[in-house]
Amino acid sequence: MKFTFISVIAAGMLMFPICADAQYKDKKAQEETPKTEAQLIMEQADSSEIPVVITLDQALKIALSENVSVKVADLEIKRSEYAKKGAYAALYPQIDLTGSYQRTLKKQVMYMTMNGQSMGIEVGKSNTINAGASAAMPIVNAQLWKSLKLSALDVELSVEKARSSRLDMVTQVKNAYFGALFAKEAFNVYKEVYENAVTNLEEAQKKYDSQKVSEFELVRAKTSVANAIPNVYNAESSIILALWQLKAVLGVDLDMNIDVAGNLDEYSQQMFYDIHQHDSVSLDNNTTMKQLAIQVEQLAQNIKVQQFANIPSLALAFNFSYMSMADDVSFKEFPWTPYSTVGLSLNIPIFAGGKRHQAIRQAKNQYQQVQLQVENTERQLKIAIRQSLNTMEMNMKSYYAAQSAVESAQKAYDIAEASYKLGRGTLLDLNDAQLALTQSQLAKSQAVYNFITAKAQLEQTLGNDFVE
Repeated sequence: MKFTFISVIAAGMLMFPICADAQYKDKKAQEETPKTEAQLIMEQADSSEIPVVITLDQALKIALSENVSVKVADLEIKRSEYAKKGAYAALYPQIDLTGSYQRTLKKQVMYMTMNGQSMGIEVGKSNTINAGASAAMPIVNAQLWKSLKLSALDVELSVEKARSSRLDMVTQVKNAYFGALFAKEAFNVYKEVYENAVTNLEEAQKKYDSQKVSEFELVRAKTSVANAIPNVYNAESSIILALWQLKAVLGVDLDMNIDVAGNLDEYSQQMFYDIHQHDSVSLDNNTTMKQLAIQVEQLAQNIKVQQFANIPSLALAFNFSYMSMADDVSFKEFPWTPYSTVGLSLNIPIFAGGKRHQAIRQAKNQYQQVQLQVENTERQLKIAIRQSLNTMEMNMKSYYAAQSAVESAQKAYDIAEASYKLGRGTLLDLNDAQLALTQSQLAKSQAVYNFITAKAQLEQTLGNDFVE
């Protein structure tokens, strides 16, 4: 005993450095694992006081690693894979250990006649113990084999649903990102309006001091400044809300200090190309159609599963057990008797009250329903594609019209401003020119925003994947 105890301690002492060294190597390997671009950006945004400017591609990469819906979809794939493996386990032997104890309260009496007299004899013992093992394995089971195909299709459907979650997430990130850009554009417009109003107020103050304009003109200039301030505050608040929305979609902390890069004009340069790029569209990659196709295949397989329920099945069974019976509770005196069997079990379905036949009819009915759903969904998706393309084309035309309007409004404002400084124009004319310029600038930004959000929706409908 001492030798064994010392040997165990020595072995533990020898194994400790090895285990410690292995843990050190694992920790070192984790530390040396290069961090992804998304992780580096998030770490920088958490510690930086200056906003970390991210591009759209960087935002998408962060969302792919942090978005909750994407993580849930990945876990659903694993769940389906586990279920598939569990279904295949039915092909292997099922082995169980069994044990039971039974106490006889009143023994059974068996009556017989001996020498013309009826006698009653108690049968059995007071205590019965049974312990053993059983095994069963299907040899021929067509319904089971066909049902395994359904498990494989479940995994395939989960993978496609995960892709659908990613496509939806990409669209949400794009919309949030573009919304932040649009909020910044609106802020710049209203900030310019405020700055122009302040400049005009300074000019009106000088003219009023020199008695070139009336007090009414000065009050009107002050009113223009006062009216411009709330718009600036609202636009600034819209930027904060848009960035919060973007962070929520990305799945990061709302206090993370990030900002969006670029402006809407950068996306306006590819409008013509983006529209003609989708002259011919296809639903081959549409995730909804792919999911329905998998469901159609599942229901087709389910029909065969129900039909195969009418096919005979053959199974192999084995049983080995020990049984002991005694009146005394002392287990030492229990006589143990082995008992074992092996055999084949053949099951031939004959009649079940029409249950199997009705199950086949129900499966065929579901198959027809999904086929009709496929036709209707394809029709609705084609309408959605045409609507997105029509929205893109309409906003492209609106953009070019607004761009021309901005140029004209800017020229008109410059003329009105020069005329006002020379005393040939009024502040009312200048305010009208400013209003027209503001409306055209916002219309231009709105057209770009509507175009790129419609494009994002179209890409989701077509099933265009984002490549990391």
